[in-house]
Amino acid sequence: MTGRSGVRARRDERGLAVSVFVLAILAALVATAGLVIDGGQKVTAASQAEAAADGAARAAANAAATQRLAGRDGAGAGVLAAKAYLAGQPNVKGSVRLAGGVVRVDASATAPTIFLSAIGVGEVTGTGSATASVVPTGRER
Repeated sequence: MTGRSGVRARRDERGLAVSVFVLAILAALVATAGLVIDGGQKVTAASQAEAAADGAARAAANAAATQRLAGRDGAGAGVLAAKAYLAGQPNVKGSVRLAGGVVRVDASATAPTIFLSAIGVGEVTGTGSATASVVPTGRER
């Protein structure tokens, strides 16, 4: 197309460069928000796993101490109490070990992702562990 002066009219391309820049910034902001939100999900899962491990270790120590006060071996009761506690926690899996009067609980919890699910990561996992000593009771002191 030619104008009155016989020179071909040029298309204005100034807005195109700004549009590409805005799209790049928008993509970076969405990615950052995704990392922050899904990172928060991972922290929540780790906190949940740590709390479950703490509670299970406490339950094991309490059950073992109660059995020992009654004059029985508390090891089996402690392990069962810890496993029962873990079984009652949603999205938490774990293991319980008792050795040398010390109960060790390892737990892991999962939380769903929000933004990372778009790239195939459906959940994040957090871990926690706790120990509790089975303290001598009654005449054992």
